[in-house]
Amino acid sequence: MNRLAVVLVLLIMFFSCKNEKKEALNPEAKTEISNTNDSLIYPEETHFKSIRQVTFGGDNAEAYWSFDDKQLVFQSNNEKWNVGCDQMFLMNANETFTDSIAPPMLSTGKGRTTCAYFLPDNKHIIYASTHLKQDECPETPLRKNGKYIWPIYDSYDIFVADLEGNVVKQLTNEIGYDAEPTVSPKGDKIVFTSTRSGDLELYTMNIDGSDVKQITNELGYDGGAFFSPDGTKLIFRSSRPKTEQEIKEYKDLLAEGLVEPTEMELYICNADGSDLRQLTDLGNANWSPFFHPSGEKILFSSNFEAERGFPFNLYLIDIDGKNLKRVTHGETFDAFPVFSNNGKYLAFSSNRNNGGGRDTNLFIAEWQD
Repeated sequence: MNRLAVVLVLLIMFFSCKNEKKEALNPEAKTEISNTNDSLIYPEETHFKSIRQVTFGGDNAEAYWSFDDKQLVFQSNNEKWNVGCDQMFLMNANETFTDSIAPPMLSTGKGRTTCAYFLPDNKHIIYASTHLKQDECPETPLRKNGKYIWPIYDSYDIFVADLEGNVVKQLTNEIGYDAEPTVSPKGDKIVFTSTRSGDLELYTMNIDGSDVKQITNELGYDGGAFFSPDGTKLIFRSSRPKTEQEIKEYKDLLAEGLVEPTEMELYICNADGSDLRQLTDLGNANWSPFFHPSGEKILFSSNFEAERGFPFNLYLIDIDGKNLKRVTHGETFDAFPVFSNNGKYLAFSSNRNNGGGRDTNLFIAEWQD
């Protein structure tokens, strides 16, 4: 498989947002990051003061911090952890996991999951899962008419689970895709993507699932949304088909539960959907955006500088679309950047240090502006 295929397969595996022996995490764990390895930092990566690799093997992504920054929840398909496709796992911020040491699983181990996020009490998470429809992993199509695609499973719904892995509440039960939930730093709202209108749009709801409001309403895939640190804005990725042919292709794929992820730009709006505007116009795939702790910049992943679909690197851009700056300098895949709530650390996924294989691991970097 060539590099382009590897990168896009990784995107598919991470899109979307049953370990029988669940080891207890240390509730007194400190948030200081230890066992750093600065050799993992490329010379041009001046925003990284130090870095630590926290998983070794499999495909690991979308690591999100607890509100107190002591723990992270992430998704993995590591076969050696007895999973067939993405499930949710819990770790302390100072832990490391290898193939032989599995973290506690927080999802059911059934179906496929995506996009877990902590709730403000630090005792519960939300995540999307297909487990109500089937125990097995759903099929993951990789190509359609020669193009790379992402599946939009209509069996995804959003659930609340405790840190023992018990599902305590179902937040969505509409027909169609409900997934990619994230929580406002204010702790009052959840933003998610749904097909309940017939298109892939953003919605918000209260933490308990009430007061659902549609945020976007333009044709195209709106997803991967995050709130600003003060909870007043949303940043997200979007496709916006324009020509008749593009519109037809988008609608035809959506009717089959599919989207094509290779052309996406970033959009920003107020949390109620007002003042919506396009932030980037770079071409190729611009996605996995996250607000800088200042609220004035966005960190995101893109392959806009690539000629053959890779590499994906991290970039900073001001919320007015100015001052674009490259942050990482790998030759394969860096994505899913997420700042800790205190702004000191950045969790992200990368192909670095994988021996030239296909593993994508989690890294935690000490950030400096």
